[in-house]
Amino acid sequence: MENKSIERLLTLLADKIRGAKYLSEWIIFLLDVIITLIATTIVHYFSLKIFNQQYRQFSFWDLYLLATIGSIIFLALFRTYKGIIRYSALHELWRIVGAMLCRNSLLFGVLLLLKANRYEILLIECLLDFFLGIFLLIAFRTFLVIFYKQLTQNSGKIKEKILVYGVDPRSVSIGALLTSSVFDDYLLMGFISPHSSLHNARISGFDVYQLDGIEKRLVDLHISAVIFPTHDIVRKEQSELVQICLHNRIKMLVAPSIEELGAGRISRNKIKEIQIEDLLDREEIHINLKSISLWISGKTILISGAAGSIGSELVRQLAKFKVNKLVLFDMAESALHDIQIELQDKFPYLTFECVIGDVRSPYRVDYVFRNTKPDIVFHAAAYKHVPLMEQNPCEAVMVNVQGTKNMADFSVRYNVEKFVMISTDKAVNPTNIMGASKRIAETYVQSLDKAIQDKKVKGITNFSTTRFGNVLGSNGSVIPRFRAQINAGGPVTVTHPDIIRYFMTIPEACHLVLEAAHMGKGGEIFVFDMGEPVKIADLAKRMIELAGFEPDKDIPIVYTGLRPGEKLYEELLNDEEFSIPTSHKKITMARVREYKYEEIKDCMELLVQKAQAVDIPSTVKIMKEIVPEFISRNSIFEKYDKVENSCDNK
Repeated sequence: MENKSIERLLTLLADKIRGAKYLSEWIIFLLDVIITLIATTIVHYFSLKIFNQQYRQFSFWDLYLLATIGSIIFLALFRTYKGIIRYSALHELWRIVGAMLCRNSLLFGVLLLLKANRYEILLIECLLDFFLGIFLLIAFRTFLVIFYKQLTQNSGKIKEKILVYGVDPRSVSIGALLTSSVFDDYLLMGFISPHSSLHNARISGFDVYQLDGIEKRLVDLHISAVIFPTHDIVRKEQSELVQICLHNRIKMLVAPSIEELGAGRISRNKIKEIQIEDLLDREEIHINLKSISLWISGKTILISGAAGSIGSELVRQLAKFKVNKLVLFDMAESALHDIQIELQDKFPYLTFECVIGDVRSPYRVDYVFRNTKPDIVFHAAAYKHVPLMEQNPCEAVMVNVQGTKNMADFSVRYNVEKFVMISTDKAVNPTNIMGASKRIAETYVQSLDKAIQDKKVKGITNFSTTRFGNVLGSNGSVIPRFRAQINAGGPVTVTHPDIIRYFMTIPEACHLVLEAAHMGKGGEIFVFDMGEPVKIADLAKRMIELAGFEPDKDIPIVYTGLRPGEKLYEELLNDEEFSIPTSHKKITMARVREYKYEEIKDCMELLVQKAQAVDIPSTVKIMKEIVPEFISRNSIFEKYDKVENSCDNK
């Protein structure tokens, strides 16, 4: 019983040590001073034995006092105690060497000045003290590293065996990181080299395996995960290594960014598992951050729909610039509260204000503009789900049309410099209520901009529109839905085996929104290069494989049929539109049919009246008149495709 109690106590002590983040700096500093004094004591003892001489005018305690003072001064100056010892590397050695060199130079100079001994004996003693002190300080750190390593290895925790892709300095650094106690969930087994020239090589004591024949190695070594340095490398290796990992149900991870590694912000949750968006073959998007920063600096910026997928990401990106103030406007209380907490945590010096309100209310919109005086407005508030808007067309009009009109009109009234509307590819040749409502909103802001330029409306605001397709991971989008269905065991539902969509990540879309906003002069509809379209059925299969299952065997895919208003494919331009290039290769400008402001304004007023009265037939008929290319598909509103001229009959 006594042995078991002692064993339990030792186990608890080991767990306590493992759980500790690091030793106190004061403890390290104290131990370093003691170690240097031990070195001085040993050298002094052997000096007496070898040279058989006593210091003539200097006692041992005087020497000890001088050595202590020297250790305290120079160990503090060189900050040898600052590093977390279990992560110590060779580049920290200079601090120890520098501190000991200065300390023993002080000892030698003072002892020589006081004629404590012969010159040559003093030199030998100080050199021995110097080298022994360095040796003991390094030995102490080595002991702690080994001690922590043994504790983590003997913790009884089952570790994931992992390989690092690459043999470049970044990959080697990742490998070193995986051997630290911060990442004690992983057991590094070696590196994967894309180069055949490194056959039978070793890095830091770990084997390097060739990409050729790696599948057998992964199976033989019982590898649980492969970690890649960057997302770009993952995309490049899709044809081979990624497929092997998917086939063998091996997790694929991405290491922390260079910035996080360089700043020392390392933790278990910094290693991310590969998501489907990481595997889309997309070229990295670059924007002119310097010019955007100069443009935004010192401005007050209002973001409507600030708690939504696009709006919240715009807020995060704008928060990185030196803005005067961000105004977050949204009607979703809980979501707005979440982004408020996030900004307080991540951007403590940012000036921002969260305003709960509805873009449909002209009184609330007026209040926001009157009290915040924004310089730039990003209008991202919208209803976006096609099936729901097909069931609620009047609400789509009130938010997407009337809401946009309110935001645009008060931007003019309060002399906003620039208004940027976030639109969608569903506004092109719309087949549903949502797309048609966004197209009407586009026509209003474009015609208002033209009226301002023609001096028909008094104002200074420049209006621009950005048009892009689906964003990966947005609220209610296909990827979160597929992920939930896979987690529930399936089936994964796809509307049609041939349906395709353009996809872009939320950060990519927001980067281009900022770039387009910066370059816009007024009246433009900017169209983003969405890359190659993605077949939704293939997306579902890839997500099932990423989850470690086999499509149509472990997780079935069920085709449910096109929903009301849904297309097989989306377009970024209609047949009558054409695009012209801009200074950014990922952004073009659409040449679209222009509307007269007075006419579109009158039609929109009638449209809003009918929507407020929940007169669905009249609402849909007027939408189809304003947007002649709006032809309903798989919808109860197909019967209204041939309509009378409702606006003229107002």
